[in-house]
Amino acid sequence: MARKLKSDHALFIATILLVALSVVMVYSASAPVALTRYGQASFFVIRQALWVALGLPMLWFLMKLDYHTYREPFFIWCGLGLAVLALVAVLFSPPVHNARRWFGIAGIGVQPSEFAKLAAIIFIAAILERRSRHIDDVTYSLVPIGIVVTVLVGLVLLEPDFGTAMSLILIAAAMVFAAGLNYRYIFGALLAALPTVYIIVMGASYRRRRLLAFLDPWDDPLGDGFQIIQSLIAVGTGGVWGRGLMNGVQKLFYLPEPHTDFIYSVISEELGLIGATAVILCFSIITWRGMRAALRAPDSFGAFLAVGLTTMIAVQALVNISVVLGLMPTKGMPLPFVSAGGSSLLVNLIGMGILLNVSQHAHE
Repeated sequence: MARKLKSDHALFIATILLVALSVVMVYSASAPVALTRYGQASFFVIRQALWVALGLPMLWFLMKLDYHTYREPFFIWCGLGLAVLALVAVLFSPPVHNARRWFGIAGIGVQPSEFAKLAAIIFIAAILERRSRHIDDVTYSLVPIGIVVTVLVGLVLLEPDFGTAMSLILIAAAMVFAAGLNYRYIFGALLAALPTVYIIVMGASYRRRRLLAFLDPWDDPLGDGFQIIQSLIAVGTGGVWGRGLMNGVQKLFYLPEPHTDFIYSVISEELGLIGATAVILCFSIITWRGMRAALRAPDSFGAFLAVGLTTMIAVQALVNISVVLGLMPTKGMPLPFVSAGGSSLLVNLIGMGILLNVSQHAHE
């Protein structure tokens, strides 16, 4: 008799709680901005709710779809091909805030770099499944991964989007490390990459200013240090219980784009330490249960898939929260499941649907 598949309730509930919080907090954080820009306080939350309405059915469907489907070569190469074509096409789109990261489809903004992460994870998982027994044979096992990741990262950097490019590299590194690659190769690659990272960071004036602002935001409190300072004020004034939902002050045009990259600041101010800790707890549960699914997966493809998808969520959450708390330089990276933004939310829900299916096949 076939084993009855059981859903990981903790993983599912943690995800749904974050999505529900998103709808509430996007409205709270964006209402003043939306009212000023568009004359409608619910402008952003309506869009967010529509993406949730699209993403949750996809999560449910993919949770039921056997993850081995993604191992088919046709699926893998079609996914990579579409990702590369979209990343090239977006470079010819009109710039938004001096970057070409989005293009419109039927009036909806789509960010192809988010979908490229999923394509990369599936490809890397398939390669590692076949070649992990010879993982230290770098030419045989890692060159295909290196070529694909380099192409994707290069196209993303041209947008430019340094944060997503680094996320892709960290996801690939985590998956390769999980495959058993000798740590000496990983440290060697990191050391070799340092000069390139230095050139990329210091070669762009806005990235250099962000780094200097991180080191001393009070040196330019009304300029490059403004975001970090306002974020820390929001977090600090929230106290234990917060000011109360809708009662935040920093979102009133002090904190730039409070409904996207700095929504955790608004959560901390309005819901206090309790609410901010609850968010971290949800991400901790997702990371724990995701890695648990990887350890208990019935095959290496499922294990590597779970590692990649879990890392995708965990890294993004860690970077976003660290930026809000002043622990990292300012970087435009949304908080998974919570920040306003359709592509990010949809991709994360798709990834969570796949991860939930892997967890259903996990050994007890």
